Amino acid sequence: MNPTRLFSSVIILSFVLAACAPATTASMAQSDRRRETNQTIAEDELRTLAEENNAFALDLYQSLRSESGNLVYSPFSISLALAMTYAGARGETESQMAQTLHFPPQDRLHPAFNALDRALEKSASNPEEDQEPMRLNIANAVWAEQTHSFLPGFLDVIAVNYGAGIHLADFITQFEAARREINNWVSDKTGEKIKDLLPENSLGSDTRMVLVNAIYFKADWLDPFDADSTGDAEFHLLDGSTVTAPFMNQGMYIPYAQGDGYQAAELAYAGGTAAMDIIVPDEGRFDEVESLLDAETLDVMLGNMQQSSVALGLPKFEYESGFSAADALQALGMTDAFDPNAADFSGMTGNRDLFIGDVIHKAFVAVDEEGTEAAAATAVIMEMTSAPMFNVNLVVDRPFIFLIRDLQSGQILFIGRVLNPVQ
Repeated sequence: MNPTRLFSSVIILSFVLAACAPATTASMAQSDRRRETNQTIAEDELRTLAEENNAFALDLYQSLRSESGNLVYSPFSISLALAMTYAGARGETESQMAQTLHFPPQDRLHPAFNALDRALEKSASNPEEDQEPMRLNIANAVWAEQTHSFLPGFLDVIAVNYGAGIHLADFITQFEAARREINNWVSDKTGEKIKDLLPENSLGSDTRMVLVNAIYFKADWLDPFDADSTGDAEFHLLDGSTVTAPFMNQGMYIPYAQGDGYQAAELAYAGGTAAMDIIVPDEGRFDEVESLLDAETLDVMLGNMQQSSVALGLPKFEYESGFSAADALQALGMTDAFDPNAADFSGMTGNRDLFIGDVIHKAFVAVDEEGTEAAAATAVIMEMTSAPMFNVNLVVDRPFIFLIRDLQSGQILFIGRVLNPVQ
C-alpha cells in the first residue's frame, strides 16, 4: 500500500496513533468509539447466551475427547475470540459460524457478550475475612497489519462490545516480533500462567490480524480442605493400572447426585458466586458417560443435585493443555472460515481477502486445599487468501495490442499485436 493510501485509510478509520514506533514494535491505535458500559440487556438474554455458549462448550468437548491425556480449555475464551472474528463474517461463513458456535444474529450477539463479560467480572462477592476475593479477569485485544485496511464498522463493533484495543503491527517483515509481543501480553493478562501461546512459525508474512482473548480465574474454596488430612492414595487409570497421587479429604455438606453410571458433586468458591462441578463415571463406564455428555445431559445431572453429607476425597492436580482448535471447529461444521477459497470475512475489510489460518488455545488449572487457579488464552489468526478478490477481472482471451515504453520519457520502445498467441 502506498503512503498516500495508508494515510487516507488511517483517517477514514478514525484512528488516533499513540506514537510512531520502530518496525519491530507494535503501535497502539484506538477506534474513536469507546466500550459501551451503560447498555441494559435483559437477564434472560444473558442466560440464553450462557446456555448457548455451554452447548458449544460440550460440542467442542465431544470433538476433542478423542485426544489422549488430560484436557483443559476455556470455552468462554474460545467463544469470545471467535465472537470478535464473527463480527467480520458474512454469507455462508457467517451462517456456519453461527450454527457451530450457537451464536444469535450479529446485532444481538455482541451487546450480549459485552454485558455478560462485564457481569462475570463483577460477580465476585465478599468472602470471609480470611479468604481472598474471587478474581476473574477477562481481556481482549487485536493485532492488525499496519498496511492493511479494515472497515471502521468492524473495528467499532470490537471496540464498543469487547474493549479490544488495536495494536498496529508489521506482520509482513516483523511477524516474529509481533508474535513475541502477543505472547507477552497474554502472559501479563494471565498472571504469567499462559506463556508462549503462539509457538514459533505460527505467524508469517501472510498474517493480517490476530484476535486474542485472555482469561484468569483464582478463588478460594468456600470450605477449604484441611491440609493435614491430605495423603497419598491410588488413582486408577483407564487401562487398569494405578498411580499414587495426593488426595485431599474432608467431610462436607454439598450438592450431590447419583445417576445411571455416575456420581456428581459441587464445590462452592468463597463468596458463593462460582463453583466447581465434578462428574465421576462409575468404574468401566467412563467412555459411555463421556460420550453422552451434552448440554441437556449436564442440565439433568446438575438438576438432580441435592444437599448431602459427603465424605469427599479429591486428588490435587495441576497441569496445562494446549491445542489448535481448527480441526475440531471444522468437524463441527465451521468449514468455510478456514478455506481461503470460500471464507467470507468481507465485514472486516470490504473484500473476501482473509480467512482463519488457525485458532490456538492454551489453558492452565491448579487445584489444591485452598482453592483453584485457572487461566486460558485464545488467538484467532487471520491470513491473506491465496487469491485475493479484485474489483476488475480481465482475461486476455482475444487479440490484443502491446507496447513496451520508457516510463520516464514516455518513449515507446516496442509496439505490436497478438492475433494468435500460438502461431
